[in-house]
Amino acid sequence: MTKRRILKKFVNNVTGELFTECIVCSKFVPGTDKDKANELMVKIIKANSEFISRISYTEPGNVKGFYRKFQEDFAKTVDGLINEVGALNTNK
Repeated sequence: MTKRRILKKFVNNVTGELFTECIVCSKFVPGTDKDKANELMVKIIKANSEFISRISYTEPGNVKGFYRKFQEDFAKTVDGLINEVGALNTNK
């Protein structure tokens, strides 16, 4: 099991990269809907705070199950956010 501090840094790094990608798309990629990019940035910030708070309060007695579920939920959320960031880049 990894330390909470390291896990929090990992969550911050992943969500920070997604947030940076949204900023780059909204500022430098022509044809990007800025309102959708702003909404996506808010979703990324909310996801970051949700997962950081979940790390801080683990379930006593079921630590392995807690972190397994955490990992699955984080992967699903990040995949969804990556797909939304990719949808910002398509010029329709």
